[in-house]
Amino acid sequence: MTPSHPASPQPDAAAAAPAVGAFDAVPALDGELSFAPAVLDAASTDFGGLVRQPPAAVLRPGSAEDVAAMVRYCRERGVKVAARGQGHSTNGQAQVPAGLVIDLGCLDAIDIREDTAVVQGGARWSTLAQASLTRGLTPPAFTDYLELSVGGTLSAGGLGGQIGRYGTQVDNVVELQVVTGEGELTTCSSSERPDLFRAVLGGLGQCALITRATITLVPAPRSVRHYVLMFPSVAALTAQQARLIEEGRFDYLVGQALLTPDGWSYMLEAAAYDGTAADDARLTADLEPTTTQAQDVDYFDFVNRLAPAVEAFRAMGEWQRPHPWYDSLLPASTVHSVVTETLAGLTSRAIGATAVILLYPILTAKCATPLPVMPDEELVYLFSLLKTASPGADPAEEMVAANRRQYGATREAGGCWYPIGSVPLTRDDWERHFGAFWPEFEAARHRYDPDGVLTPGQRIF
Repeated sequence: MTPSHPASPQPDAAAAAPAVGAFDAVPALDGELSFAPAVLDAASTDFGGLVRQPPAAVLRPGSAEDVAAMVRYCRERGVKVAARGQGHSTNGQAQVPAGLVIDLGCLDAIDIREDTAVVQGGARWSTLAQASLTRGLTPPAFTDYLELSVGGTLSAGGLGGQIGRYGTQVDNVVELQVVTGEGELTTCSSSERPDLFRAVLGGLGQCALITRATITLVPAPRSVRHYVLMFPSVAALTAQQARLIEEGRFDYLVGQALLTPDGWSYMLEAAAYDGTAADDARLTADLEPTTTQAQDVDYFDFVNRLAPAVEAFRAMGEWQRPHPWYDSLLPASTVHSVVTETLAGLTSRAIGATAVILLYPILTAKCATPLPVMPDEELVYLFSLLKTASPGADPAEEMVAANRRQYGATREAGGCWYPIGSVPLTRDDWERHFGAFWPEFEAARHRYDPDGVLTPGQRIF
């Protein structure tokens, strides 16, 4: 039986003790160091709402040099540091008790060039999309929700519906500017300090903090033909997804499981860029869905189509409630059994009123970076239980305990965790998670953050 773990690990008394006098001789800064109670309070929690750990100070940097200076300063004094973009973590990953939170959202400049964008780490993907579209360009890969910081998603990996064509978001990065745990401001790429580049992209902030990224841009479509197709079973959905992603028939492909009063139904969302109604028969006639809807959508409205739903969730109060998310990557050989068994045991109480359950395919050949870790098969599936602790649902702590059990089932099925959710892991769990990449990752940690200053909220080292 998989052991259970507390939902919100608390630091010991020494680790949580205020860093008395730690910020009494800070270097000159372009930005500001804040001790204001409201600022500390905002940095003490995150979107997940499960963990609350007040920092001692918050840096609002005016430059990347500020970030480097304060990391050096904190390293000398044994103060831990965490970077915060848009605070969309779910289990305290960007928090640091009695340490320094760096609000990278203050660094949000964007420079659109001929075929790349040079973007500071705190910029939002929505802002980057709008800026690049003025030049007829777009980042090739987006996550489903665009109000996330560039540095934040690149630290995790960045999965989305364009993965069949372009891979993950980290696959589309040309170069990074980072601040290491030693406080060095440096650049890295596949040819310059490649070990650091490999360890930072998807590396959960363990070796360096991303202050700037150079991202590939591609010509943007003018419009999108958006399809919503319904299927009666997991097997029917995943079979069509496997076929479609291997054929490359669509530019965008995701799926969801929907809990209805009559049981589960399965939705496939697909998009053809610059497609028209004339393409419908060629693209969908042989798929045999139970229902099909199609419409033409503006490209930005398509990639940003979650925005209205998020506003509705805010109005309902659901966006502000705890979100004990679970995200996993399953090999195609076991996806049917794991998903079917999981959904058979789920109720609305277990996931909340506004939960989203994602299920969509990924070709691992399109994912060239070592992180995020993928199962060892050519085709894998993202399977996410994006839960909300709604009124009348199970308590958030019970949802986290269920996540831990789900993690055990994922590992037994040859799957991996996509580490953006709420699953308490041990050091041994993390070693197993990183697998063959662990020795390289651990070596990069010791080389670039030898004193273990950075991002303690991930609880890896």
